[in-house]
Amino acid sequence: MTYKYIAEAWAKPRDSYVKELMRQRLIKWRKQPSTIRIEKPTRLDRARKLGYKAKQGFVMARVKVRRGGLRKKRPKAGRRQKRMGVKKFKPAKSLKLIAEERTARKFPNLEVLNSYWVGQDGRSKWFEIIMVDPHHPVIKADKNVNWICQKQHRGRAFRGLTSAGKKVRGLRRKGRGAEKVRPSRKAALKRKAALKD
Repeated sequence: MTYKYIAEAWAKPRDSYVKELMRQRLIKWRKQPSTIRIEKPTRLDRARKLGYKAKQGFVMARVKVRRGGLRKKRPKAGRRQKRMGVKKFKPAKSLKLIAEERTARKFPNLEVLNSYWVGQDGRSKWFEIIMVDPHHPVIKADKNVNWICQKQHRGRAFRGLTSAGKKVRGLRRKGRGAEKVRPSRKAALKRKAALKD
């Protein structure tokens, strides 16, 4: 029952007590490092839905990612204005996936299970990442999560196997209309070029 009320409050953070909590937290979070290990999840209901368990082998981290498009230097020479390519360039991946990859690099012995949003301001977004230690005996003994110990799940965040990765790869769409998004947009373009030849 408690999880239900937490979920309702976080569904509309501006209209609930979460707004004031977030304002106070962001003041503290801005001063912290961009990737920091935390003891327990901020949004317990969301973490539980995404597979978190309060047991050994599960590790939580909070990551700050800067918002907006890519920061590109203006070329000094050899371009016409049209090809300068400085403004309005966006990364092909979501900020959530970038956060997962940065956490995976920071904790190389752990695997990213999932992640969720916890706050944002004008400059940054914060995500909490759920990680699992695939070598921990408690994880190996847990039949609900020991699938992550198999070798094919190594480096999940970098291979687009997390939820955020699958969304970026277009794996949420199925059937008619999804021909150009799977297995990837790049592959679809190659296939189109091959058909023309």
